[in-house]
Amino acid sequence: MPIRTVNGLLEPDEVNGPVLAHEHLTLDLTTADDPSAVVSDRDAVVAELARAKDEHGLALVVDLTCRGMGGDAAAVRRIAERAGVEVVVATGWYYERFHPQGEPGDSVERAVELLVRDIHDGVGESGLRPGVLGEIGSHGAASPAERTSLLASARAAAQTGLSLATHAHLGSGALEQLELLTSQGLEPHRISIGHQDLSDDGDQHRRIAEAGAYIAFDTVGKTSYQADERRLTMLLDLLEAGYGRHILLSNDISRDSYLTVNGGQGFGHVLGPFRAALDRHGVDDATADLLYRANALRWLNGTEKP
Repeated sequence: MPIRTVNGLLEPDEVNGPVLAHEHLTLDLTTADDPSAVVSDRDAVVAELARAKDEHGLALVVDLTCRGMGGDAAAVRRIAERAGVEVVVATGWYYERFHPQGEPGDSVERAVELLVRDIHDGVGESGLRPGVLGEIGSHGAASPAERTSLLASARAAAQTGLSLATHAHLGSGALEQLELLTSQGLEPHRISIGHQDLSDDGDQHRRIAEAGAYIAFDTVGKTSYQADERRLTMLLDLLEAGYGRHILLSNDISRDSYLTVNGGQGFGHVLGPFRAALDRHGVDDATADLLYRANALRWLNGTEKP
């Protein structure tokens, strides 16, 4: 099954380099108490992605900016073309604080209709069709609105053949998300549970993998939340336990301050410094290919279980 990007359909075997499974190329989550939660420097984003392609072979980016997150799919397409990388865009709902007025509502059926319309007709006025649902959010235990969002997103994914990624706030609420999503007929191997590198609960990680879903270590480099050394330890533990086919990696660049031009870690962090740390700990090339390419393609494609 091909992957839908902003440039059309892409066969998985055409992707010969790393995949970033959770990023934001445009974003606006600004609030009165957080006016800097924005990714707006498009020239810097283009430059970083182009550099990641040149230095690390970056081939595909999954942009999980969904409804209410201030994204711009048409701008993302221009960024993708300028940087020379493929990009998948998304639809869905983030956690409740950022739900658009009146969405998703209290009817799962109506929310499914809205998402399926996005998937068939394109997001916003761009006409660009999403290739994934995400980042479908909850902030700990799911609120009624977040529960509607999770149920509707799962049902829309199952109906349209797309995969789904979540936002589990600081890694919490992950198992509830997985239970809600699978209750709607969405198979676990189509699901990536987000921000698990922010949770120290190794049992939770193993239960996600044993259910057949993906564990997203997708905030690599955000050291104000978690030291990369701790991420590395948890990742190595999962590899040692045999769960290498269930792990996705990314940076989750979600504000301009994370860009290298502003002194941040940038889109290349997980591909460069973090990959070097994996190498130092003896992670071989075949395993690295799983973590950086094959798992993400298998998740997006959905035709093969981990």
